[in-house]
Amino acid sequence: MKTLRLFLLSLSGLVFGQNIQSIQLFNPQTNDETPVINFGQQLVLSFDDLTNASEIYRYTIKHYNRNWEDDNLFFTEIATGSMNGLLDKFQYSFNTLQAYTHYTLTFPNDKIQPKISGNFELIVYKDSAEKPLFTKRFYLVENGATLAVGVSRFADARNPEAQQRVEVKAVPAGGDLSSNVNSMTLKVMQNNNPNITVNNLRPSTTLGNQLLFQQMSLVFPGNNEFYYFDNKNMNMAADMVRAAEQIDGVNQTYLHPVWAFPLNYQYQPDVNGAWYYRRNDLGRERDASREADYSWVHFSLDSEPVDKEIYVLGGFNNFLPTKENRMQYDEATKKYVARIYLKQGFYNYILATKNPGGTLNFGEVNGNFWQTENLYQAFLYYAPFGRNYDGLMGYGEFRTPVR
Repeated sequence: MKTLRLFLLSLSGLVFGQNIQSIQLFNPQTNDETPVINFGQQLVLSFDDLTNASEIYRYTIKHYNRNWEDDNLFFTEIATGSMNGLLDKFQYSFNTLQAYTHYTLTFPNDKIQPKISGNFELIVYKDSAEKPLFTKRFYLVENGATLAVGVSRFADARNPEAQQRVEVKAVPAGGDLSSNVNSMTLKVMQNNNPNITVNNLRPSTTLGNQLLFQQMSLVFPGNNEFYYFDNKNMNMAADMVRAAEQIDGVNQTYLHPVWAFPLNYQYQPDVNGAWYYRRNDLGRERDASREADYSWVHFSLDSEPVDKEIYVLGGFNNFLPTKENRMQYDEATKKYVARIYLKQGFYNYILATKNPGGTLNFGEVNGNFWQTENLYQAFLYYAPFGRNYDGLMGYGEFRTPVR
């Protein structure tokens, strides 16, 4: 019986064909999963290996151009130190049904230190960087410009309630931006979601030594506030958790069903798609890095069948639609359902539909409203004179309510 139970626990974690789970690139300066740093700052990478082994993994970095295309730079052009670092700081899970090994890495460090700004990818692998276990994007920003971001309601006669307009002003930290203005473009992203971006915008005008981006095309769907759940206490039904139980030694978390196509905006505080691992037992906060357990989280949506694929997405799965987070229609309950194996904690999620061309619509199920509080992130790229890469001159963001 003990052997069977261990097999079931192992199977529960390996069902995706992927032993590595709960990947998080955390910014301790801002206390969130926005992987943007300046020179001299660090990010914290963490993940779990559900085989509960003590593997020694390796990591390296790669630089990309402003459109996340390979710019073919050599490692010596982008960083100092060793081309490959060891990822050997780990600890075993404690007091959990799902056994795992928790790895952490603070980066940049004395082993690998980026020396240019721009778009980077952190690559974690076992035998070869060409066959990564996973990759995570991050951004390294120069102190060349300050970006002020503003958001307002966009009056579109065809859909007046759904749109938000973004405006950005770039102010140089020193000197003049005009010397490189022909190589500068702006990217704006919503909620750390690479599916919702406006790219390669040139300045619409200049004002003294400032650059203004006020194009009418700099418009985003408002979407809606994220759904959420919190299962930091596996034994309680609270915070959008309808019920909790164990089946064959595996945790099960059942969420309250959400409803589709709301007609009116209703304010609900969220963390713009982010997620945080937590475990709290009867008021006692545990060390979530090694004591948070895993659970099958059961999502459900009250809806009639629709001719669209629906996915459960959020920062926790990089907003990537996969077969593991696709919802299926259950005729018996008249609901769309999905179950995802997740480390316990607080999660934001959104239900997105996939269009015939493969693009995602994040407002079709949840609703689209101009009042929604979104995180907008602005990236100012430039090609330094005489250099062969796209640098990241400045970064700015907007987190406050739209007025």
